[in-house]
Amino acid sequence: MNNLNSLLIEGNLVKDPELSYTPKGTAMCKFSVACNRFFKQDQETQKEVSFFDVTTWARLAEVCGEYLKKGRGVRVVGRLKQDRWTDPDGKPHSRILVIAEHVEFKPQFKKEDSADGKTEEEKPEEEKAEETAEEEKQEDLAEASTF
Repeated sequence: MNNLNSLLIEGNLVKDPELSYTPKGTAMCKFSVACNRFFKQDQETQKEVSFFDVTTWARLAEVCGEYLKKGRGVRVVGRLKQDRWTDPDGKPHSRILVIAEHVEFKPQFKKEDSADGKTEEEKPEEEKAEETAEEEKQEDLAEASTF
């Protein structure tokens, strides 16, 4: 039986994601998320920032590579994975990665000046990677069933 290994992270992308493909053609997307934590210490508000490396696979990776950009807010549900290796000098190394199973895109608002310049209009973009991936999957299934 598997032990519990689940996490939820919410933050903003530190830089644009990196989309690549394995030799067998499976999509893989890597990006880093910065999470802010605020707390009080001696009557002063303190800020602590943590950075997490996230990896997505398959269709989710393609959607993340297409829609995510630096600064975009995300909510990641996934699991932790530990990589271990030994360098050429014989020194052991280790790092913890987040393997995403679900990525939600926070609403992104684009500000556009109106023709008369009086107000700015805000329009939300895609909210969830899964919605887009599911719609495209349904379209692919519909196309495949028509043949």
